Amino acid sequence: MDHSLTALPPLETLRAFEAAACAGSFSGAAEVLHLTHGAVSRQVMKLEHWLGQRLFERQARGVTLTPEGQRLLLRTREAFAMIADTSDRWQDPRGAAVVRISSPPSICGLWLLPRLTQLEDGAPKLRVLLMVDHRQLDLGNEGIDLAIRCGRGTVPDRQSVRLFEEHCFPIAAPHLAAAIGTGDPARLLNWPLIHDSDASGWRSWFAAQGLDYKPRPQDRRFEDYNLVLDAAACGLGLALARPPLAAAQVAAGRVVQVDPRTALNPVSYWLDRPVGAMRDAAVQLARRIGSEAGLAPESLSTFMA
Repeated sequence: MDHSLTALPPLETLRAFEAAACAGSFSGAAEVLHLTHGAVSRQVMKLEHWLGQRLFERQARGVTLTPEGQRLLLRTREAFAMIADTSDRWQDPRGAAVVRISSPPSICGLWLLPRLTQLEDGAPKLRVLLMVDHRQLDLGNEGIDLAIRCGRGTVPDRQSVRLFEEHCFPIAAPHLAAAIGTGDPARLLNWPLIHDSDASGWRSWFAAQGLDYKPRPQDRRFEDYNLVLDAAACGLGLALARPPLAAAQVAAGRVVQVDPRTALNPVSYWLDRPVGAMRDAAVQLARRIGSEAGLAPESLSTFMA
């Protein structure tokens, strides 16, 4: 399975997986990592869910690797060895112009990276460090200046401003779109639907057309929207285009619009920051992000106050 650098599984899940494979049990891995049995089990399950594959066969006296697990163990050990043998240790750059921003892989790869040059250039020049993570981190304790997330509203202990909303529409690979054709929106239910961890977008789209939708066995679920778009481009089913994240994929023709009807996604994109005074570099980056998102200046001023 080939993932881009913006869609790697969390490192702690790989560490738990490697320790469990070596120990032959979650309990043995827990002792090595100074964690609980349950914590190791949850990390492994998180990795299996992310990959969409079983890595271990659970047995009464321990665990054994599946063929997929054996292949992943080999690649994981190679990657860890390369990191351990690197003479030039990576260190995060520091300084007044360095800004740390957290986002999920999809936002990082599909929205931030294409704009990174514009976000860093200007007066003053900035160095943006991207912290890619699905989790909702404690920004202050993690030393993160800003975060972009998908959500339905503000969250405690953060200052938040909505960057933009999504008016979604169905997309598919060109050959699949030709087979689906045009007509009643109910025709889409004859095909597998692809969604990420939240199927609310599809529910909203069908509800706007007077139809009910619940995920079905033939539908496909991926944890990250990057994979949703890749699966759609591979012809595995229909996905929802979530502008502006999917704009480049549609413009390139990897996927095409299947139906002209749109619906507002209940999930919006938010710019967050820790409560308290902002560093000057974080203020500059927030302004540039707001400009790229078309955010009203008054909303951004309130966010930074």
